[in-house]
Amino acid sequence: MRLLEAIVDANHRAVAGDTHAGLRPAEFEEELPLVGLTCIDPRLNSFFPSVLGLPGDQFIWLRNAGNVITGPLSSTTRSVSLACVVKGGREIAVIGHTDCQIRTSSTMQLLEGFQAYGIGRANLPDNLNEFFGLYGSERQNVIKAVDLLRQSPIISPHVPIHGLIVDSDTGKLEWLVNGYEILGAAVPKSDVTVDLANQTLTSLKELAAFKIGELKFPEGKVGEVMTGARDWLTQQMEQVRIIPASPPAAPAPTAPPPHPVPPRIRPRIQLKTPIKPR
Repeated sequence: MRLLEAIVDANHRAVAGDTHAGLRPAEFEEELPLVGLTCIDPRLNSFFPSVLGLPGDQFIWLRNAGNVITGPLSSTTRSVSLACVVKGGREIAVIGHTDCQIRTSSTMQLLEGFQAYGIGRANLPDNLNEFFGLYGSERQNVIKAVDLLRQSPIISPHVPIHGLIVDSDTGKLEWLVNGYEILGAAVPKSDVTVDLANQTLTSLKELAAFKIGELKFPEGKVGEVMTGARDWLTQQMEQVRIIPASPPAAPAPTAPPPHPVPPRIRPRIQLKTPIKPR
């Protein structure tokens, strides 16, 4: 039995009233710690990490409004990636919850809320739904978040990414996406994307070796890696860039015909003696 299988099994037995239900984290040392992305709803404060059966030091807890992932390279995706690279997370779980207010909030309610907060419509982006990640189904939101994380070039394809829903009243877990089943079935990425991702992950791993007490920084820095990657990408694009044909050369201008030179006029009076200046 693997980590998430044991977590869900123990959770269901505990919710059913089994007082002996639990998890032995020592049996899953190679799969811990677990990185969990949940909503900011305060009702979840008493659930995690207890509903998972994990001690606090084996649960890396990330939170945002609605446990939303907006893209493969979003700020939340970056945090998930760093939780794995820097903090050593070995599995990822996006955990939504029932009765989420992000799902029940309409665009009009959001506008009214911002207005009461002192922020007018002119200060907000045009597409509120897309910007704030509003959604109509907690389950579909979790499935979408898992899919975007799986597409990310900064998330290792060897890390299982799971999707779950927790009941806000009972704490019962529902396993929506089994990360073990889709492990390795990541969306194909272009060679350029893979190369950039590999360089970025290498740099992040070096960053994880940084020790505050010793003040030793890794030799490779993220900025240098990305600068080098950008230069490499520029060279690759130059190799395939289509160079437009040069326009035909303009014909050389022809010299204008010479102007006729008028004949010299001979003076009628011939001076035998040249005039001397005074």
